[in-house]
Amino acid sequence: MNPWLVLTLSIASEVAGTLLLKASYGLSQWAPTAGMGLCYAAAIWLMGLASKQMEIGMAYAVWAGAGTALIALLGVALFSESASWGKALGVGCIVLGVLLLHLNQAAPA
Repeated sequence: MNPWLVLTLSIASEVAGTLLLKASYGLSQWAPTAGMGLCYAAAIWLMGLASKQMEIGMAYAVWAGAGTALIALLGVALFSESASWGKALGVGCIVLGVLLLHLNQAAPA
């Protein structure tokens, strides 16, 4: 399977788990807490599969960066969290950093 597709599924699982973390009200609601655990387990399993065919530094940078950027955006959109130029600049720096890592990774042997 395409490692980029697997990594994308891993990111989606991690983001879903984090949204369920918010919905769990500090892990006090059993259903979102259980869903969160399943999503996080799936995210790690899928990341493991993706890392078999990708450089781990690249895979983790994309995973962490995309997850952070998506959660920051979804926090503003879904939970009325603050939006600011500083937050937007921070997300932009994450995207730029991941892009630079991608452009400078070693070619596969």
